[in-house]
Amino acid sequence: MNKIEEHGRYAVVAITKHGVETARRLGRTLAGADVYYTDKFARGDEQEQQIRLFSGNVRALLPELFARYDGLICLISLGAVVRMIAPLLKDKKTDPAVVVIDDKAEHVISVLSGHLGGANDLTRRVAAILGARPVITTASDVQQTIAVDLFGRQFGWEWESDAKLTPVSAAVVNEEPVAIVQESGEPDWWPEGRPLPKNITVYGSIAEALAARPAAALVVTHRLLEPDEEAILQNGVLYRPKVIALGIGCNRGTAADEIEAVILETLHELRFSPKSVKAVCTIDLKKDEPGLREVVGKYGWEFVTYTPEELNAVPIEAPSETVYRYTGAYGVSEPAAKLYSGAERMALVKKKAGNVTISVALIRHRRGKGSESCDDWSSPPREAAPAKQR
Repeated sequence: MNKIEEHGRYAVVAITKHGVETARRLGRTLAGADVYYTDKFARGDEQEQQIRLFSGNVRALLPELFARYDGLICLISLGAVVRMIAPLLKDKKTDPAVVVIDDKAEHVISVLSGHLGGANDLTRRVAAILGARPVITTASDVQQTIAVDLFGRQFGWEWESDAKLTPVSAAVVNEEPVAIVQESGEPDWWPEGRPLPKNITVYGSIAEALAARPAAALVVTHRLLEPDEEAILQNGVLYRPKVIALGIGCNRGTAADEIEAVILETLHELRFSPKSVKAVCTIDLKKDEPGLREVVGKYGWEFVTYTPEELNAVPIEAPSETVYRYTGAYGVSEPAAKLYSGAERMALVKKKAGNVTISVALIRHRRGKGSESCDDWSSPPREAAPAKQR
């Protein structure tokens, strides 16, 4: 095979004359597609077109592609593809998308990792390019209902646990009563103008949902559930939306371990989940602070800095002349969290713990004109809790 080290997201693989024609077409029109086909049908322009040629049986090539790419698009018979990928399967959360196209490019079939791997979306995209018919058999797609394993994924929502994904998905597609409770996060998870399936009901609180005794539940919240609420998860999935903005100030050279400990302790005191943190915000003087950068890198949080002028434009409860002398800003953690979140009131105004000062705000997500926002779901502002002795 002619080796080209750089590679895109998808591998398009063909072994027949007609398949090669389709593969070349996809290579020109599908962003991120790398084309592989047998050297039997080489045209002579493959190096120029960045096309990879291989010799021998495609079965020897497939394991490498399966491991390297987010998706495989195979112009090979469906049965042959199933037999070749069977020994490679590991987990639906990590297996790549696999799509099969027939030799006449009339049908594009989603074969593996339809939801989490993106095969269903890839099938639709490829079918649109080729003018072919997309073949998707996932029940939630066919019935146009909620895909439990993809719920909120476009917004970055995370599951607390995937243990109940399968039984909750079964309840959704089998049209059993399903409750949705959303306390925070983006509200536009369902297509506008299309009614929710009749078996799905949105409740205003977990208590209301529990009283209705649904067969399954989807709960969207940034907070830790109370003991009397946890029954909702007996057949439920808990989603963590990215709605928490952390404002952080710290002394120069503060260790990452200390910063991390203050963050986690504070979130626990507030009964908030670390999985719902979206960003750490601070003054631009701290943009290269090693401890801060190490913590945000560990958790994959956004790291946002503001100038003193931007921070001083935000009204705060306790401006500090001491902070101003050192930074040029009358506050760091509180105005930084307010700036990022857009929140008018804080979940925690400010707490000093050792070398770290922390403020916490919830990011606002409007539900529509004249309706409530994430601010309305948040708890009242907290007074600064006493720092634990270190």
